[in-house]
Amino acid sequence: MLDLLKSFARAALRRDDASRFELLTALGSRILPRYRFHWPQMDWWNDADFNAYLTKVGELPGYNTERKWIFSQLMRLVSHVPGDTAECGVNLGASSYLICRANLSSPHEKWHHGFDSFEGLSKPGDHDGTYWQGGDLAASLEACQQNLAEFERCTLYKGWIPDRFPEIAGKAFSLVHVDVDIYEPTRDSVEFFYPRLSAGGLLVCDDYGFTTCPGATRAVDEFLNDKPEKMIALPDGGGVFIKGVRV
Repeated sequence: MLDLLKSFARAALRRDDASRFELLTALGSRILPRYRFHWPQMDWWNDADFNAYLTKVGELPGYNTERKWIFSQLMRLVSHVPGDTAECGVNLGASSYLICRANLSSPHEKWHHGFDSFEGLSKPGDHDGTYWQGGDLAASLEACQQNLAEFERCTLYKGWIPDRFPEIAGKAFSLVHVDVDIYEPTRDSVEFFYPRLSAGGLLVCDDYGFTTCPGATRAVDEFLNDKPEKMIALPDGGGVFIKGVRV
């Protein structure tokens, strides 16, 4: 308690960011002791273009800014890799927007394919825990189409995974983003896209490593068990593997 009072006093007297951060962490450690704060001196927080994107998709005040930043940086690895891009679990299109924008600067002409029920999650199974319920995360197809309207090379496929996957069975992919939260559609997505990933292509699973998504983590680990690639867990949540790179 004495340390907390000292932090209040310093913040009141100095009124600088360092003192405010000290006060914030002191309060946070009392309210949520297991939470780990991040250093606030991140240069990318000042990236005007990225902040404009976050504002456009409504993510600036949310909890996903680090995840979106890391995802945007990962996409730089596949600009030169041939193949289309895909997302399983599009919701309102925040991640697909990043993908489509990155595709514009690629030397290859890439088409983006987005799959979503637009009715929310299917019913969770035995591997999925109790956090999610069927119908969670429902989003409007029309709203998603509007958010991605500026990109010509983008197709959205409404339906339950994997029902519409056969429509793109003959294509190769440089990047696949899987964000479907539960075991069965995660398994179906990884099984379908793995053999269609180009060498050097990325598969990113947004839900990997989250305690709220044990089924998604299990689905990926089971599939990769006998494969040379393994998931690299990201510190902000999620994971990635590179096709053809042994871990």
